[in-house]
Amino acid sequence: MNVGNAARRSLAKLISAFAGARAVTAAGESELDLPGQAIYYANHSSHLDFLTIWAALPAELRQRARPVAAKDYWGSGVRKAFAEQIFNAYLVERHGSSSRRQRTSDSGVSPKGQVEGMAEVLAAGDSLIIFPEGTRGDGDTIAAFHGGLYKLARLHPEVPVVPVTLANLGRILPKGERIPVPHLSTVIFCEPLHLDPDEDRQAFLTRARQVLVDGLAKQQGPQPSETPRQDDGVSGPRNQAGQDDL
Repeated sequence: MNVGNAARRSLAKLISAFAGARAVTAAGESELDLPGQAIYYANHSSHLDFLTIWAALPAELRQRARPVAAKDYWGSGVRKAFAEQIFNAYLVERHGSSSRRQRTSDSGVSPKGQVEGMAEVLAAGDSLIIFPEGTRGDGDTIAAFHGGLYKLARLHPEVPVVPVTLANLGRILPKGERIPVPHLSTVIFCEPLHLDPDEDRQAFLTRARQVLVDGLAKQQGPQPSETPRQDDGVSGPRNQAGQDDL
């Protein structure tokens, strides 16, 4: 499937129109001023989330933005062709697999693991679109973040971390549904974050999550505050291969 830039621009317009997606800044401005490279992270409630963020980006940034998507959903058939060849997605194993797995394509899972593979994407100069909750939620609340976002920010402190609040995406394709329903949605690009030199994992993840909580609250009401995890110092559950879920 050979898809040119003109076709991708047309597809981006189609996705934005279908989702009724209005891309704005946290101040409500429609003119986006985004860094040339970034780690975009967002709340997650629909399979349409990464498509909508990708479509909302300016064309020159969209070309180098790689959405991180679940291989169990996007890794076969027509979905795989769309994910890899149109959106240049980086596919990851959500539920674990053999530690001996090998990269099967340019968009496949790195044999070094999720975070290390995504760090390679950043080192190559591309941007990432990730969902630190690790799985889709109900669209009304935001779960605690897993540790991948912190690790990427630590490995590449020069790359801005841009919070993206998605409002009403879950109403277009609710969890468990297969047929999307057009609905107005909002994509809010917030001010970039940077990991402070002395900031620990939990402090950074709490700060990063709170930006999305506050943004969602402005759209649809208050969110519950995060209850810190009581664990062994590693953020979020690990999958079977010992990788941090994102």
